[in-house]
Amino acid sequence: MTSNRRVIPFTEIGRHDVGRVGGKNASLGEMITNLGSAGVRVPPGFATTADAYRELLDGHGLRAKIADQIDRLHEGAALDDVGAAIRSMILAEPLPGDLRTQIVTAYGQLAEGLGRTDPEVAVRSSATAEDLPEASFAGQQETYLNVRGAGGLLEAVHRCFASLFTDRAIDYRERMGFDHLVVALSVGAQVMVRSDVAGAGVMFTLDPESGFPQVIVVSATWGLGETVVSGQVDPDEYTVFKPSLKDTGLDPVIDVRIGAKQIKAVYADRGLTRTVDTADEECTQRVLVDAEVRVLANWALAVEEHYGCPMDLEWAKDGLTGELWIVQARPETVQSRRVASTLRRCRLTTTPDGSLVEGIAVGEAIGRGPVVVLDSPVRLDRFPAGGVLVTGITDPDWEPIMKRASAIVTDHGGRTSHAAIVSRELGVPAVVGTGRATALLEQGRQVTVSCAEGSRGRVYAGLVPYEETETDLAELPDTRTHVMLNLADPSAAFRWWRLPAEGVGLARLEFIVAHQVKVHPMALIHPERLDAQDRCAIERLTEGYIDRGQYFVDRLAYGVARIAASRWPAPVVVRTSDFKTNEYARLLGGPPFEPVEANPMIGWRGASRYYSDGYREGFALECRALRRVREEMGLSNVIVMIPFCRTLEEADRVLETMAAEGLRRGENGLKVYVMAEIPANVILAQDFAERFDGFSIGSNDLTQLTLGVDRDSEALAHVFDENNAAVRRSIEVLVPRARSVGRPVGLCGQRPSDDPAFTEFLVKAGVNSISVAPDSFAAVKQHVAAAEANLHT
Repeated sequence: MTSNRRVIPFTEIGRHDVGRVGGKNASLGEMITNLGSAGVRVPPGFATTADAYRELLDGHGLRAKIADQIDRLHEGAALDDVGAAIRSMILAEPLPGDLRTQIVTAYGQLAEGLGRTDPEVAVRSSATAEDLPEASFAGQQETYLNVRGAGGLLEAVHRCFASLFTDRAIDYRERMGFDHLVVALSVGAQVMVRSDVAGAGVMFTLDPESGFPQVIVVSATWGLGETVVSGQVDPDEYTVFKPSLKDTGLDPVIDVRIGAKQIKAVYADRGLTRTVDTADEECTQRVLVDAEVRVLANWALAVEEHYGCPMDLEWAKDGLTGELWIVQARPETVQSRRVASTLRRCRLTTTPDGSLVEGIAVGEAIGRGPVVVLDSPVRLDRFPAGGVLVTGITDPDWEPIMKRASAIVTDHGGRTSHAAIVSRELGVPAVVGTGRATALLEQGRQVTVSCAEGSRGRVYAGLVPYEETETDLAELPDTRTHVMLNLADPSAAFRWWRLPAEGVGLARLEFIVAHQVKVHPMALIHPERLDAQDRCAIERLTEGYIDRGQYFVDRLAYGVARIAASRWPAPVVVRTSDFKTNEYARLLGGPPFEPVEANPMIGWRGASRYYSDGYREGFALECRALRRVREEMGLSNVIVMIPFCRTLEEADRVLETMAAEGLRRGENGLKVYVMAEIPANVILAQDFAERFDGFSIGSNDLTQLTLGVDRDSEALAHVFDENNAAVRRSIEVLVPRARSVGRPVGLCGQRPSDDPAFTEFLVKAGVNSISVAPDSFAAVKQHVAAAEANLHT
């Protein structure tokens, strides 16, 4: 290789060449050279070297002139003035003749290899300090898409060189401590993938929000991928479970969320791109089918395993050939750097009346301050430190302002948008994809931005008080009694993966039905019993489904799978639906299928529904979803639990019904538990134990039925007490009876979180597990350890 070589094909580049061609180009060459055997497809291309950039700077004293401008910045000159001056100087300096010749020659060779004249290429900047695990320069420099012809290519390369000194790039290097004149720039020219007539997006080899490492998250939109990165669209999101991905007989796609995708980026005249509205049918249509998601996820996993660290990748699909390609890969630099043993929690200490706007929560923090609504970046001195930035979307030009903000709120974008990615890196809470924040939030109004309440981020009026705590999980004690989690919201399940819990003691199906399915299962099976308004609403909700029952199965399975994946391979106990009739009636399409009961708490609920003519078909859909999670997705850690089972005969009928739907206790390792919440479950504990593999005490219902108190009655609230001697005696009777025949007993409820004495009672009674809300886990774990220590004193 000659010393004056300034342009190198990707096939001759590897990750050891970061100093020569920057992280982005080095990574492309590394994948082409080493991962082709794994099936990973990367479009061909070439890169200019860092020496080519240095040669440009060494011409006519340009380097010294740039240094003078940086000195001006340190002396107080405005960032935008300094940046504009440096860029103008670079563009005024002609590219060295030898470099121009080598670029044109490499472009001709690329065209010859493709058998095409003047092929379209993407021209991307690649800084020599870019995409390192300790510092991501992604998005700091410019990218030019759909560049065609030697003249257009040379112009794009020159502009990329100048973009090393965009305002945002200068600011970023200042913050990260990089010397502006030590960092150099390589430019990559890569064959364009015609995703303008198909789709594109990004992938992370961990959950980008929580850092959960067992999944690959693929975002997808129609057209060129720039709209996903910039946050202009709400993309599709596909979640792939890595352990199931490695088994070709399983379906690893454990969640699918269809984004709005209201616009897309396509080619325009003279090598430019433009944004157009997406066709109505595309807005509700998936960009990728499961088979394509699996291909991309396999590639992402291969890249991660090759690099040995979590990765952030960009992909594109060629609409002319149908081929998938990886077009960029870099180490993920936010979640992978978090200290895994520390749990930081923010919590509102009062309950606000209602939110001003809502969107997707990014991070788990809370920020407060005055609203600053902007439609474009402004000088830093015009943005107050600690202001809440409210805008339509962000791009890298916004980053100097974003680092000054206490919180960020955008109209558009998803979890992988620019605003989301940068806010995570900065540790600033963000609520993205609100729809109308710029119209609804008043300039200067004091607000609180909360991302500490699950997957939905909310903006509240005023300065709402909150507290922040930090727990070192490594210091939590080990306990004989298992401390498990109660989980309901699948979208928030991954955020708790760092907790050293021994599984999930209670996952409620009714939460998933109410919030993700949103429709009564019988209404999907018997639409003829609905009025016209409900039929139309269900048709809109289930658009694209010929079998509307499959819609129920899909949504329920995705919800259960996320919860089960979050604790794999620890046990996850999933309780089948336990709506009361009045609650079922509130679901879309529910009234025709639900009787009006005087006391739904002790009415047609739980096990009694599953074998009845009025709900048997609905329960079959629940069984189909659970079977899919266990057998097709491979999440065999799911244990099924039956609630409110009154009699032994009822237990037999439910188990027969489940077996008829392919869920037979004992087959494929299936365990079936029963809730112990009726005095009959305690009195006949050993008989129930012959039919079920374990018990979970439902302390609310057990108290209600032991004391004869309606748990919803305000007038009798003073009587309702889970610590009542009769309730405690029931637990003391149940535990030894169950354990004498080898059946574990757990308790899922709020009382252990609120009452350390009740926790000590449960430990003394000998329960196998206590299941609590995630935010109570650390405290309950400590209470359990103290109680166990007291047993031996």
